[in-house]
Amino acid sequence: MSADLDGPPGKRIDAHGSGHGSGHGSGHDNAHGSAHGQGQGHGHGHGVSANADRRYLTAALALILGYMSVEATIGVIASSLALISDAAHMMTDAFAIIFALIAMRIAVRPPKGGYTYGLRRAEILSAQLNGLTLLLLAAYFVYESVERLLSPPDVNGQLVFWTSLSGVAVNVAATWLISKANRSSLNVEGAFQHILNDLYAFIATTIAGLVIWTTGFNRADVIASLFVAALMLKAGYGLLRDAGRVLMEAAPAGIDPTELGARLAERPCVEEVHDLHVWEVSSGYPALSAHVLVEPKGDCHAVRRDLQELLRSSYGITHTTLEVDHLDDEFHCEDPHGPRHVPVAAEPHDHAADPQCDH
Repeated sequence: MSADLDGPPGKRIDAHGSGHGSGHGSGHDNAHGSAHGQGQGHGHGHGVSANADRRYLTAALALILGYMSVEATIGVIASSLALISDAAHMMTDAFAIIFALIAMRIAVRPPKGGYTYGLRRAEILSAQLNGLTLLLLAAYFVYESVERLLSPPDVNGQLVFWTSLSGVAVNVAATWLISKANRSSLNVEGAFQHILNDLYAFIATTIAGLVIWTTGFNRADVIASLFVAALMLKAGYGLLRDAGRVLMEAAPAGIDPTELGARLAERPCVEEVHDLHVWEVSSGYPALSAHVLVEPKGDCHAVRRDLQELLRSSYGITHTTLEVDHLDDEFHCEDPHGPRHVPVAAEPHDHAADPQCDH
């Protein structure tokens, strides 16, 4: 049946209209079709298309690959661990962008077979891989820095200074390019964090090169490489944490399920909300399901539409599945998962004054 048809009291409704065998009243927000149906551009609040994202990332990749080979060569000539670590960081930048581009291609494939959500989480795996490479490289440069602190080599400070200064300009351009893409995607954000941290690292290396050039203090090179390693650790941990939350189906950042459940339970005609689950299919793609019980004479369809509008307008959740039943129906969950959300007793609903509760 249509999602907007009203059914008689006591009958469960299927807003999907797909003939679910359980007969549970469920609602799939119609806005989902427009928000996700194209397979690309979801979450692009600023109107940037997936094709534009790919162009920005490809341009940044070309800049990074070209400069990385030059910097690695000069780093060896100048005996600068800071330059070599910067070049290695740029290599991870390049891999991060390549992984991001591949994941973007995979993620837009339509759902089919056993992958009912499609392959949207490919970008989350890419983000985790980016985070892991940052942590591993950070550990390596910390090890190398300790050795060089004990026995610092002679470093060509002038060469380090001019090379890293030009690296600042390259990274500013690459950072600007990726900042134009859709950073609500963890995939793109992972690549952006790589390059932004590399920019900070180049600034530190530039300062180190100037110190060595003017004072002869060779350990400044090692200090700069330790600073680069610290930035890698911070960015890598953040990416692994955020990607891990998505893979573990935690509630999206900024959404408190307890507060959300309480707001749903306070809506007109609602008597109880349980089996409430809210998660992210992929970054910027929140989803929610819940079992809602309404008063015996309530209009299940009207309640469902009211709750969907609340979720859309207040939380940005457009992919919703709501099972809506009357309180006096024979079927109820024998063992609800999670807490039960009910209206606050001190402020009972005025059901008689609400038309959707007088069916």
